[in-house]
Amino acid sequence: MYKVAQTSAIENKNKSELKTIIKPSHGWSWVDLRELWRYRELIYFLVWRDVKVRYKQTLLGAAWAILKPFLSMVIFTVIFAGLAQLKTDGAPPPVFYYAGLLPWVLFQDGVTKAGNSLVTGSNLITKVYFPRIAIPLAAVAAGIVDFALAFLIMIGMMVYYGVAPTPAIWTIPLFLLLALITALGVGLWLSALNVSYRDVGYVTPFLVQAWLYASPVVYSTSLIPEGWARIVYGLNPMAGVVQGFRWAILGGVMPSVGLFACSVGVTLLLLLSGILYFRRTERTFADVV
Repeated sequence: MYKVAQTSAIENKNKSELKTIIKPSHGWSWVDLRELWRYRELIYFLVWRDVKVRYKQTLLGAAWAILKPFLSMVIFTVIFAGLAQLKTDGAPPPVFYYAGLLPWVLFQDGVTKAGNSLVTGSNLITKVYFPRIAIPLAAVAAGIVDFALAFLIMIGMMVYYGVAPTPAIWTIPLFLLLALITALGVGLWLSALNVSYRDVGYVTPFLVQAWLYASPVVYSTSLIPEGWARIVYGLNPMAGVVQGFRWAILGGVMPSVGLFACSVGVTLLLLLSGILYFRRTERTFADVV
């Protein structure tokens, strides 16, 4: 009995001396999906924290998730449909603009929040280890809650204007996923760059604003000449997302195969390159941020 107890004591002592050594990655490396899965609870709590903090101490609270696209829709309807007389593919102008704003606001908020996520989360980064990519990932995923709330207004507007959903409405989750992937790809680039160059935080609002008018949010892709012009226009990944999302709800102009394929290709390129750059630079985040 004594020998067994002594052996167990030695084993417990050896176990207590076990250490986990964490070394920074070197060169270009891919994200460890298994490690990211192990930290899924952390990602969940980061998403929940972002949702709670986003409208904390605000007078209207979560109503801002609805007011942001709704007020933009009102402005676009007055200016572009009323004054500029832009075509809306036969759909009521409020419904047309609101359908384009839903995926755009999701992308816009995701890029803005993810771009600043590492800087605002500096206290967490410098104190404990976890996959750093979880922070911008949570910032992008938190926008799904706002999208769900704003989509309820979309349903109400369709009922009010008598707009029936199209048979292609089942494709909405696909365009939603594409918008999230695009936001994550751009957000990874901006968040990693923002750690070293804080100018990125000032440039991001101007970048997103210019991107808005380069996307078919206030106009239809039917205004873009067919052929190579639309394929080149598809280099903007949000062109296929916005037009496809609007088509899935309202019908009208279906995004061309060339435009959509080009948008998907650029989206995947942004995501893959963003992950690689993020992984290459993340070993210095705790020292620089």
